[in-house]
Amino acid sequence: MQKYKEEFIEFMVRSNVLSFGDFITKSGRKTPFFINTGNYNTGYQLLKLGEYYAESLMSNIPEGFDVLFGPAYKGIPLVVATSMALSSKYGKDVAFCFNRKEAKDHGEGGNLVGHKLRDGEKVVIVEDVTTAGTSVRESVPMLKSVAEVDVCGLIVSVDRMERGSGEASALSELRDEFGMKTLAIVTLEEIVTHLHNRSVDNRVVLDDELVKKITQYREIFGAK
Repeated sequence: MQKYKEEFIEFMVRSNVLSFGDFITKSGRKTPFFINTGNYNTGYQLLKLGEYYAESLMSNIPEGFDVLFGPAYKGIPLVVATSMALSSKYGKDVAFCFNRKEAKDHGEGGNLVGHKLRDGEKVVIVEDVTTAGTSVRESVPMLKSVAEVDVCGLIVSVDRMERGSGEASALSELRDEFGMKTLAIVTLEEIVTHLHNRSVDNRVVLDDELVKKITQYREIFGAK
């Protein structure tokens, strides 16, 4: 596992974004792990988060891209932080844009803010965590309605490795449906491998019992 992945996993723990225990998801599932990206709330955290996204993009989409798109609302700070990290760490000046929840009916109008999309540009969607893929399925046609862009990729922070609407994972379904590259900074499997009985700041957050619960959870809800 690459070093940046290991650092990102521990960064999530220290930021109280990644927790283990007994939780109920929005869909009503009982889950032994929980990812709450809303707990990123400081300038330092956003700086580091952008760097992790940027490193993953540079490692996994070497062919390049022109624009980052962040679905409102959580995607907005993500595209800003990631574009800044791409510039400062890699000298890659990438444009970004994001959408409003409601179209503006004055001024220039429309529901996109930031870079004005142009025909032929390669766009990567930047998300926090994708479970059902709803925002992506809304974003792709919206972007293509503005210009003849190539929505070439989707990046999320964590792949929960759960089934989407069928047996495959949500990321796999989106990849096949839109012909785009889908990637995550880390997967659930990588999280378990790195944290199992490992001390983070003198505390073991993922012991044998919790790993057993995660294994049981994946047997029921995991992607095939």
